[in-house]
Amino acid sequence: MTSPIHDSPVVLPEENAPSQRNDKERRLTISGVIAWIVALIFFAPIFWIFLAALKTDNTILAYPPKFIFTPTLENFAALITKPNVGLYFFNSVFLSVGSVAIAIVVSYLAAYSFSRFKPAGTDFLMFLLLSTRFVPAAAFVIPFFQLFGILNFKDTYVGLLIFYVMFSVPFSVWILKGFIDGVSQRFDETGLVNGASRAHVIFKVVLPQVKPGLVAAFVFNIIFVWNEFLFNFQLGGRNTSTIPVALFTSLYDGGATNWPYVASLGTAYVLPLAVLIFFFQKYLLVGMTFGTVRGEV
Repeated sequence: MTSPIHDSPVVLPEENAPSQRNDKERRLTISGVIAWIVALIFFAPIFWIFLAALKTDNTILAYPPKFIFTPTLENFAALITKPNVGLYFFNSVFLSVGSVAIAIVVSYLAAYSFSRFKPAGTDFLMFLLLSTRFVPAAAFVIPFFQLFGILNFKDTYVGLLIFYVMFSVPFSVWILKGFIDGVSQRFDETGLVNGASRAHVIFKVVLPQVKPGLVAAFVFNIIFVWNEFLFNFQLGGRNTSTIPVALFTSLYDGGATNWPYVASLGTAYVLPLAVLIFFFQKYLLVGMTFGTVRGEV
C-alpha cells in the first residue's frame, strides 16, 4: 500500500512581495536621509552667508548664533554704494557670457567636424583636448603670466576672453561630439541630396537636434568662468576684476574683516548661479550622460 503523497506548499513570488517592497522602501528612506544630511552639510556655509547678509553688523558673529532676528536690507543698500561693485558684476557677466558664447560656436563647429568627417587621429586629438583639463590650473599660471606680459594682454578684456574661450572649448567639444554622434548621418545626407548647403545642414538640420547639448555645455562653462578666481587674479587687474577676486581683495577693510560687505556681496554673487542651475539642472544631467537621453528634455 502506497502512502499518500503530500505535496509541499509552494511559495509563490507574490508572497514575498510585501517584504521586498518594505526592504526597498527602507533602503530608499535611509538613502534619502543620508542625502539630506550631506546636502545640509554642503549648503550650511551658503545658508550662513544668506542669513548674515540680512543681519546687522552686531549680530552677524553673535554667539550663540541668532536664527531668529529682524531681517534688514541695510547691507545690500551699503553694497550698492561701494566703489567698483557695479564694475565687478559687469566684468563677471561680460567675461562669462561673452567667452562661453564664442566657445560654444567654435566648439559646435569643431565637434561637428570630428563627428562627421573623422579626420585622421580623431581619438588622439580628443585626448589632447581633454588633457588640458586634467593638468592642474596652477601649472599654467607662470607661462600665461609671461605670455600675457609679452602680448600686453594683462588686465584687458581681449586677453581674458581669449583665455576663457581657450579653456572652455575642450570640454564643450567633448560634450557636443557625444550629442552629434547620436544624430544619424542620414539627416545630413538627405539635406545634401535635396540641394541644401553644408551650412544649412549644420545649423538648420543638426543644430536643433543637439540643443540640449548646447545648453548643457553653455551652463557648465558659465559655472566655470563665473567661479574662476586664480587666472583672473593673476592675469586681470583693476579694470577686469570679477566678483571672486573682489571678494578676496576686499575682504579686509581697515584691518578687520568687513563681514556685512562680504556677506552681501557673496549672496549677490551666489544667487544668479543658483537660479541658473535651478532652471537648467535637467540639461546638466543630460550633459553628463552625453546625449543618451536627448529625447527626455
